[in-house]
This record gives sequence, C-alpha cells and structure tokens, in this order.
Amino acid sequence: MSEESVAQQGGGVAQPKGLLQQMEELMAALNADLSALDADLQSAGGVARHAAREDNEAG
Repeated sequence: MSEESVAQQGGGVAQPKGLLQQMEELMAALNADLSALDADLQSAGGVARHAAREDNEAG
C-alpha cells in the first residue's frame, strides 16, 4: 500500500506529502542527528585529550 492510499483511508484528513517536503524533512532530521553526533564526538574528544594530557604529565 502506498502512503497516498494510507492517507486516503484515514478519512482524507492528512494530505500526502510532496517529494520535496519529504526530502526537506529527511534533511532536517539528518542535520539534527549529525549535530548531535558532532557534539558527542567533541565532548568525547575533549575527555580523551584531557586523559592523555594527564598521562603525559604523570609520566
């Protein structure tokens, strides 16, 4: 069953999304995921650098 037929079965309240709108929503979701991943990697990199610096100072 296509998305259009599912939307029509629901009483016709929801309009089927155009391809451009779907792509924009997917790109926005991808951008949010990549931003969250970048923040996680930045914080993890900061912790790893701090630990390496402490090891160098102790040695």
